Amino acid sequence: MPDMLTTPQGRRIAYHRTPGRGPGVVFLGGFRSDMTGTKAMDLQSWAQATGRALVRFDYSGHGASDGRFADLTVSDWAQDAAAVLDALTDGPQVLVGSSMGGWIALLLARARPDRVAGLVGIAAAPDFTEDLMWAGWDPATRARLLETGRIEEPTDYAPEPYVITRALIEDGRRNLTLRGPLDLPFPVRLIHGTADTDVPMDHALKLFRHATGPDIRLTMVKGADHRMSDPGSLALIRASVAEVLTLHKP
Repeated sequence: MPDMLTTPQGRRIAYHRTPGRGPGVVFLGGFRSDMTGTKAMDLQSWAQATGRALVRFDYSGHGASDGRFADLTVSDWAQDAAAVLDALTDGPQVLVGSSMGGWIALLLARARPDRVAGLVGIAAAPDFTEDLMWAGWDPATRARLLETGRIEEPTDYAPEPYVITRALIEDGRRNLTLRGPLDLPFPVRLIHGTADTDVPMDHALKLFRHATGPDIRLTMVKGADHRMSDPGSLALIRASVAEVLTLHKP
């Protein structure tokens, strides 16, 4: 059973913490994903084998955490991640963000740069509510969202459609990271699959070109999809995290 953390906002979120040496690793999952996914569990096994501290958790409204998904927004999930960083870790951490987790990692890095030793983005999806959802909808869908406050989007990741709310879209606009300065003064490794149909390669290149920092690298994996959970991708993720850890200078 996971442990529970009450955030400063009063939300209860579930987490697992693997003890070990620092800098530790914080895994930030994707939109509607949870901490029991293949990438999170693979990294936990790696952390246990190498003696590295790691925290994985579920955002509010996800997995084993309290809350109703449709009532929550990017700001809420960024607050959850900040609460985990503040309450469950010590010193600088390597943030590993998958899909939406890549956006959350960038928001954390912008808010708490002193707590970040490095960042690994896996099919990172910053600003996806605006650039991939809103920008991809036709005028009729946009109008329906504005009028009713919600729409349902079919997904390959669950039998039922995802509920997308007007609040989610409007809150996303308050958290955009690709419109203003995005300085990442620590090692950054971005990994993206060429067969990703959820977050296109152009989006990965947009992030890579926009961010500034002394050590930012983008690796494209031919044939990998958005999940990036095949053995080769998992090995690359582990190697990227290990590399970033070796580059950290206290």
